[in-house]
Amino acid sequence: MSIYKTAINKPVTTLLIFVALMVIGLFSFSKLPIDQFPEMEPPYVTVMTTYPGASASEIETNVTKMVENSLNSIDHLKEITSISKDHMSVVTLELEWGINMDEVINDVRSNVDMLKDELPDGCSNPFIFKFSSSAMPIAQYSITADDSYAGLDKMLNDEIIPQLNRINGIGNLSLSGTPDRYVYINIDQAKLDSYGIPLELVGSAISANNLNLSSGTVKMEKEQYNLQVRSEYLESADINNIVVTTTPTGKKIYVKDIATIKDTIKDLTLDEKTNGRESVRLIVTKQTGANTVQVSQDLKEELEIIKKDLPSDVHIQTIYDSADEIINSINSLEESILYALVFVVLVVLFFLGKWRATIIIGVTIPISLIVAFIYLAVTGSSLNIISLSSLSVAIGMVVDDAIVVLENIDKHIERGASPREASIYATNEVWVSVIATTLVIVAVFVPLTMIGGQAGIMFKELGWIVTIVVCTSTVVAITLTPMLCSKLLKAKEVRINERGQIEEIAPKNNWYQRYVVGALDKLDRFYAKALRACLNHKFITMAVILGAFILSLIPAGMGKIGTDFMQQADNGRLNVTVELARSTRVEETAKTARVLETRFMALVPEIQMISSSCGSNDDAGVSALFSSTTNNKISMTVRCNKKYQRERTIFEIAEVLRQELKNYPEIIDYQCNVSGGFGGGAQTVDVEIYGFNFDQTNIYAQEVKNAIVANVSDARNVNISRDEDRPELNLVLDKEKLAYHGLNTATVSSYIRNRVNGMASGFLKDDGDEYDILVRLEEKNRNSITDIEDMSIPTSTGKLVKVKELGHVEEYWAPPQIDRKSRQRIVKVTSMAYETSLGELAVEIQKEIDKLGTPNGITVRLGGSYEDQQETFGDMGMLLALIVLLVYIVMASQFESFNKPAIIMTSIPFAVTGVIIALWMTGTSLDMIGALGFIMLVGIVVKNGIVLVDYINLMRDRGYELNEAIALSGASRLRPVLMTAFTTLLGMLPMALSQGEGSEMWRPMGVVVIGGLLVSTLVTLIVVPVMYALMSRHGERDKEAQNRKNFIFMQLSSHYEGPQNKK
Repeated sequence: MSIYKTAINKPVTTLLIFVALMVIGLFSFSKLPIDQFPEMEPPYVTVMTTYPGASASEIETNVTKMVENSLNSIDHLKEITSISKDHMSVVTLELEWGINMDEVINDVRSNVDMLKDELPDGCSNPFIFKFSSSAMPIAQYSITADDSYAGLDKMLNDEIIPQLNRINGIGNLSLSGTPDRYVYINIDQAKLDSYGIPLELVGSAISANNLNLSSGTVKMEKEQYNLQVRSEYLESADINNIVVTTTPTGKKIYVKDIATIKDTIKDLTLDEKTNGRESVRLIVTKQTGANTVQVSQDLKEELEIIKKDLPSDVHIQTIYDSADEIINSINSLEESILYALVFVVLVVLFFLGKWRATIIIGVTIPISLIVAFIYLAVTGSSLNIISLSSLSVAIGMVVDDAIVVLENIDKHIERGASPREASIYATNEVWVSVIATTLVIVAVFVPLTMIGGQAGIMFKELGWIVTIVVCTSTVVAITLTPMLCSKLLKAKEVRINERGQIEEIAPKNNWYQRYVVGALDKLDRFYAKALRACLNHKFITMAVILGAFILSLIPAGMGKIGTDFMQQADNGRLNVTVELARSTRVEETAKTARVLETRFMALVPEIQMISSSCGSNDDAGVSALFSSTTNNKISMTVRCNKKYQRERTIFEIAEVLRQELKNYPEIIDYQCNVSGGFGGGAQTVDVEIYGFNFDQTNIYAQEVKNAIVANVSDARNVNISRDEDRPELNLVLDKEKLAYHGLNTATVSSYIRNRVNGMASGFLKDDGDEYDILVRLEEKNRNSITDIEDMSIPTSTGKLVKVKELGHVEEYWAPPQIDRKSRQRIVKVTSMAYETSLGELAVEIQKEIDKLGTPNGITVRLGGSYEDQQETFGDMGMLLALIVLLVYIVMASQFESFNKPAIIMTSIPFAVTGVIIALWMTGTSLDMIGALGFIMLVGIVVKNGIVLVDYINLMRDRGYELNEAIALSGASRLRPVLMTAFTTLLGMLPMALSQGEGSEMWRPMGVVVIGGLLVSTLVTLIVVPVMYALMSRHGERDKEAQNRKNFIFMQLSSHYEGPQNKK
């Protein structure tokens, strides 16, 4: 017994199976975490090696090259890049997306272990760092204070952080810009010299008197006690009374005699401000697999509770919360899905005019979509932008099979069959072709799961979800739909007339029958007439359509259709980076930051918050790798109000700030980028310049930058990646003089550091916390070259000697940071597209490079996001070819013919026409998501052709002449074709028109599918029938004629005369 017959015979079982499926799906939905994108492991591994005292060029030669050579043989390695700077080498491996990173880490560790013995003496063991999506911040908060600022560090670490750590799913909580308490012992160099004592003696005295020591165990009769000597400082003022030394005359020298004690906040090295106020930045990460939105919501609730107990001048503000972006994007997509659902139901109601039939088809949508949640739960995925977009893509397609089945059942009922009989026989006629059209969609979407690279990670989920949803809709169409039709649809009403005969009761002539059905009947007749005219002038028709197709390619040929990697999203955040002159003090940089903040607020009223950072934390360790600020750089995060609350886009606001930054002569370089998540940030074209000679590549990079700034008007944030040489002070020591005084370079270097940065002399303990005590010279004794040369250094004999007696200080230009890619030195000129596409910008930049030419010893290529774009488009081109082949194979199997699939596939090129026109008219560029939409069109477009050709074959099998069969089939199948096309079109319409946050990412797909499907459907209704007529022969499906050729038939006639009658 067939599946549809079983479903009709057992309606309760059938209904309960799908009810159970929906219950499981809704339960799975309730357990799904919410995130921005599917969980993905970034394929990057970093190997960091420190080599104290080595310059950038020494690091490159002795460390970086050796590490690169060792790691170049790692499996699945895509690119190897490195940074060599003073004291440090950082080598980064980029691998293929989707590979097992644990295996890669093991291979890297093995190679590094073999390399250790070959590295120079003094090198640290290489540190291996694996990037993880859980290491990326999900939120950043700014904590500002006025009077309570000095105690903010203690308040955060003792009260706020411990409470937040209790939140389920919270990862790491780190603080930036906290006001650390330090005790500075500022010594006067002149007083040191007058008493003839070195700074180290002061430090040792302070340290030696700040100890808790165990002095053994004392036993007294029957009891035993631990004996301790406690000599810790209770407060910083206690240090004043420490005796440093005693003079030969017996005079005691106290710390207060030679130094000033400052118990204060640490010297400014990292300046954090929020809206111009002192602030601390709280950076939050989550655990791998945790629900980002849930963690963020719990965090906000906990902070609201904490705020009640904080001092009145302490305020907590949100700098960035990824949950807001996720929720906005999810809400936008949910809204699109809801609108699409309404549009699809309205289309079905319009064409069928029966609310019962509309309900039957409408039921298909929730059942099919809910099954996707079961898949997400089973695979451990999340409810994210990709999964919801997949549902938005599928919503217009899930009703197609149900429409075909129900429309055929409705025809059988119209002919007089009972609903039960009609459901069985009508489903039997179409269920094979329904499965075949579903296989076409499967042939389009399953290959998406095989794409490699970053696009593959994103589209894998989309491919599986659409495949599962469409397959579910097919099962529903051949089981639940016929069962519901047998129960809900009504048979034609009949009555017994006066003569005792059964006759049909004519349907009521309501407004739907008069207007809608009348209009559709007129459309059927018009189409049949137009089709007959085209069939009578086949070659003229094809010539006109071919000419229109060629004309439609002109905008693409003239470069009117731009290409991008991914669209930038307007989420209301900007990242501004400003670079001042080299060696600018952090205090001066902070002053410029305040000026810019004030000006930005005046220019852009939409700004809600500016969080600024300049300088760097000298205790940051590994985290310093990810810091973009130095003493002369300002990094700002600018947060504006919501997209729907302002008239200007974030891109226009960014341009306003760029124009303002041009006006400051002290600013050497600046960038203003729109901040975004995965693929939503700034898209760049990088001119990669490879060459060994620094001077040659620097000059050429500057020429390229000047050419782009002068001649490419749509380029913004044009920036050279290599920093200029920086001035440094070098103490040149005389080896003979060092030997004479019993000193060496390392000892002198250590002494100088003690006097400039400070000598660590223990800790001041206060209320369970420890604060550093640093002994150093007063600032007036260490802020010039003369002061450095005048410093006193103790010799091995205990005497003091001036630095100028051991050598001299000179200024020199240190080599810049050395970047390498593919084991070659590289400098990049980076440009961002503004009001143009990435592809068009790349073409303009390439023209400028061609004009300049390339000097000998230099290699130039284009990279950045443009390189990713080209790579992705190449993969998608291969994928398109594979999908076209698979679709052809499916159709050839269905029709048992080689030329019928070719006829249907002639409609695909005309989808290109629609895509080009739609992109051109809307001013949208073709990006990765749009290219995916075009690949989807292959399956959607050929479905209409399958419906037409299948019915033409049926008409010819019934004995109709070729042209008549084509005309009748066209008129009969027009409504189902239009219905399935419009459900898909209107299903994608909310995606194309959505203005919500994050909608920019998916808009190109909506535009591409709507444009391509609209034009290809209209053209398909003419081209496929005409091509069928051109490629078919009259009588080729005349089975009677074929049988007469193959068999000898006896002719029996009443006039036949047998031999006995012949005389």
